[in-house]
Amino acid sequence: MTRFFSAAIAAVVILVLAGAAPGQDAKDPAAVIDKAIKALGGEEKLSKAKGIQFKASAKFRFGDNESEGTIEGTSQGLDHVRRVFEGEFGGNKVRGVTVVAGDKGWRKFGDNAMELDSDGLANEKRRIYLSQIPMTIVPVKSKGFKIAAAGEEQVNGKPASGMKVTAPDGKDFTLYFDKETGLPVKLVADVVGFGGDEFTQEMSFSDYKELDGIKVATKLEAKRDGTTFQEMKITEFKVLDKVDPKTFAEPE
Repeated sequence: MTRFFSAAIAAVVILVLAGAAPGQDAKDPAAVIDKAIKALGGEEKLSKAKGIQFKASAKFRFGDNESEGTIEGTSQGLDHVRRVFEGEFGGNKVRGVTVVAGDKGWRKFGDNAMELDSDGLANEKRRIYLSQIPMTIVPVKSKGFKIAAAGEEQVNGKPASGMKVTAPDGKDFTLYFDKETGLPVKLVADVVGFGGDEFTQEMSFSDYKELDGIKVATKLEAKRDGTTFQEMKITEFKVLDKVDPKTFAEPE
C-alpha cells in the first residue's frame, strides 16, 4: 500500500511538472528577462555598452499633418542623453536639441532655449529609460527596479509575455517579449508630452538586425492613445565604451 501511494504521488508530481513546463518562463519574470538579454547579445556584452549612439530617419504625425526628419541620439546609462532632431514643420526647417546630464537638462528648439525644470527633467529621464531599457534590458536587474509578470497577449500575431516594470521613480510600464525569440516587441507606458499633456504611449519594436555585436530593433513605431505619432528607422547604430563628457554640455 505504501508503495502504491508513493508511486501515485510521484506520478502526480511528474504530470504537474510536465504541464507547467511549457509556460513556465511566462510566469517567471527572471527567466523572461534572462532570455531577452541572451537574445539581444548576452549580459556580458550588453553590460559593456557604456554608451549607445544611433541615427534614424523619422516621420511624425500631428493630426492630418506629417513631417519627416532625422534623429541622432547619444546616451550614457539612464541619466545622460543628447538627442538632435532636424526636419520640417509647417514648411520651415527646424532643429531641436534635448540634453540631460544627471540632475540638469536643457531643450533648444530653433532659437528658443530653456533649462528644464524639475518636472521637465523627471519626464525626460523617464523617456530615457523607456527608450534605453528595450535595447539592452540589463538595467531592470539593477537595484531600484521591480519586475512582475503581467500576462500574455498577441503582438504582431505572435504570443508575447508581458512584464510589469516599476522604475526607481515609482512609475511603471509594461514590456512584452516574443515568447519564441525572447526579443522585446512592445512597450506600453503613460507619459507626459512637451506641452504637459498626458497620454498612453505604445512602442513597437521590429526588424531586428545585429549591429555592432548586439541585436537591434531597426523599426520602431510609437502610438499615442492608439494613434500613430512617430515612425523611426535606425540607419546607424554604435556601442560606445565611453562617451565624451562634452556630449552632454548645454546646447549652444
